[in-house]
Amino acid sequence: MDAAEGLAVRAGPAAVTVRALSELTSMSNGAIYHAFGSRAGLVGRVWLRAAEQFLAAQREAVDAVLTGGDGSYDSAVEAVVVAADAPARFLLEAPVRGGFLLTVDRGELLGSDDLPDDLARELRGLDGSLTSLFVELSQAVWQRADRDAVSVIRDCVVELPTALLLRGRRTPDAATRERIATAVRAVLSLTPTEPSHQSTSSRKDPS
Repeated sequence: MDAAEGLAVRAGPAAVTVRALSELTSMSNGAIYHAFGSRAGLVGRVWLRAAEQFLAAQREAVDAVLTGGDGSYDSAVEAVVVAADAPARFLLEAPVRGGFLLTVDRGELLGSDDLPDDLARELRGLDGSLTSLFVELSQAVWQRADRDAVSVIRDCVVELPTALLLRGRRTPDAATRERIATAVRAVLSLTPTEPSHQSTSSRKDPS
């Protein structure tokens, strides 16, 4: 699986074929198919391993801020900043594995007819972990768990880092990480619109 990670990062996802991996690893095509069932099964397993490692590291970093903070708005915002910084940090600590996650599109994997059903369920199951994180952060910042508030957290934690690190083709240097943090704080400074059917109090920046 390590060979698949490296090949995808160096040459792109399309380069990850059973034949190419057989040449890199000296494993026969048959042995690879026996172990993973298909190319999609192989790439999916590699993606799942990387994603689980990343999510565990992200959760650990967020929990450290939330449990060590004072429960204030600023502490909650810092937890979101840490969650948004997790992709950059992961890229620095595990550049190949982090690069693989940014390079390989999970949606394309799930759309493959060759992806084993059990693996597809495991990949979709990651959504639950992320959603729980978004809800927890939304409650910490605004004491809300409605769709609009959680969507803003998702934008901060997923969309902004992806845009700056992947679509922006930037390395996770200090300047890029600071841009992500600044963008997150700016987004969070605007309280999401209250749902019309609720009268939920929101926590605002005291400044």
